[in-house]
Amino acid sequence: MKRDLFPMRRSHVLTAAVSALGILTLSACGAAETGKKDDVGGKKTVRLTVPSWVGAEANTAVAKHIMEKELGYQVKTQQMGEVLAWDALAKGDIDAILEDWGHPKQEKSYVENKKTVVKGGDLGVTGHIGWFVPKYWADKNPDVTDWKNLNKYAKDLQTGESGGKGQLLEGSPDYVTHDDAIISNLKLNLKTKYAGSEAAQITEIKKNAKAKKPFLTYWWTPQWLNAQVEMVEVKLPEYKEGCDADPKKVACAYPNTPLQKFFNADFAKDGGEAAEFLKNFKWTTEQQNEVAVMIAGEKLSPEAAAEKWVKENESTWKAWLPKK
Repeated sequence: MKRDLFPMRRSHVLTAAVSALGILTLSACGAAETGKKDDVGGKKTVRLTVPSWVGAEANTAVAKHIMEKELGYQVKTQQMGEVLAWDALAKGDIDAILEDWGHPKQEKSYVENKKTVVKGGDLGVTGHIGWFVPKYWADKNPDVTDWKNLNKYAKDLQTGESGGKGQLLEGSPDYVTHDDAIISNLKLNLKTKYAGSEAAQITEIKKNAKAKKPFLTYWWTPQWLNAQVEMVEVKLPEYKEGCDADPKKVACAYPNTPLQKFFNADFAKDGGEAAEFLKNFKWTTEQQNEVAVMIAGEKLSPEAAAEKWVKENESTWKAWLPKK
């Protein structure tokens, strides 16, 4: 999974916050009826996925608010894993993914071969994944930010679950990660431990930071937590094109990733103003972070955060509306 100006990843959503979205479950019979009348409200319906990190939740919340208030659509959202979302997109169970961190296997299958999914353009945010340590630890041990020295500090990273090795804290198993391969190929005395979700990972990071304990974590920018817990990236071997082509042989850093949108092919063709609006939807890292911080930091509901941002940024989102 991530990026920043307001130092905020993956964006990568607090899982607990996602429930506040008022998520509506997709019905099997109505999932692919994009642009048709909804049985209850008589409005055209658009279906979006909500990934499990706050930055992506911010995208969906703002897009939902504008499409409902300005374009008259009903927007239904569903939280799902990244790979599952691609499968649902290809089948027409959802209409759009607004933040993709790179899934070449799915892209080759659904975009290039089956042509059931089409590219929706840049989101405008560049994500970066990496390994990070807290700055308070790096200040005392500057060489910890070079991967070649991690074995030296493995003992400081041991936990009851790491089996005598240093722990590399992960988020959700569904995230884009090559960490087990990197550990093996660089011969590092580390072991990955999955917290299970972004929320659980954040809880553990905060706990360690409060106690000023050393930790090593898979992390990303942009991410709102970076404003609260200052972290420093560990330099892995330089990323070069193709160094991550074979998942079992990866021994390099993660690339910078311009985050992309993808649409169901039928929706892109027949989705009318909704498809045009989502294609035009493009904002900056700073703008995404503003909404993410309201959701995760200020504890506003996604709806309230989106409404506040929309009121304060009319000149930005007006340009996303379909031309009359």
